[in-house]
Amino acid sequence: MSNSPHVPPSATDASQWHGTTILTVRKGGQVVIAGDGQVSLGQTIIKANARKVRRLGKGDVIGGFAGATADAFTLFERLEAKLEQYPGQLMRACVELAKDWRTDRYLRRLEAMMIVADASTTLVLTGTGDVLEPEAHIMGIGSGGNYALAAARALADQPLSAEEIVRRAMSIAADICVYTNANVVVESLASSR
Repeated sequence: MSNSPHVPPSATDASQWHGTTILTVRKGGQVVIAGDGQVSLGQTIIKANARKVRRLGKGDVIGGFAGATADAFTLFERLEAKLEQYPGQLMRACVELAKDWRTDRYLRRLEAMMIVADASTTLVLTGTGDVLEPEAHIMGIGSGGNYALAAARALADQPLSAEEIVRRAMSIAADICVYTNANVVVESLASSR
């Protein structure tokens, strides 16, 4: 036990900006990524309608982020540059971004995770250089990611579309995770799987 007095976190301390839920489901000719809109600082909700999911490149890739907002936008910009360099090759663009993320001193300090998808591929990118393809075409990240993931897996065998699954699972996560709200942004693409 420490004898030092408790020091409240600074509003500029990026590690204190946390909490989100991003979920992806690929089913029935559709891939969907959804994210909640809550931005929290400690126990305070700073914003309820942030847009953490968006289209990338020429609109043929969708992505969502969890983590520090400025860091995520930096990564989105870097990924868009890689997509321009490797058009139509999401896997290659993500692997090249992951290499940079692991080796570049500036990028290594970024605190964010991303889920990205195109018509045929869904990937999770992490700051440790991981580029992972989700099991069963479902993945959740962020503070409520595991809640949304469990709900989506439970709903996956039901006669629901990918978007219906994502919306129900995100609602469940919002009911459980205090850092996730029900203000959900959804992006989808036609899927070749």
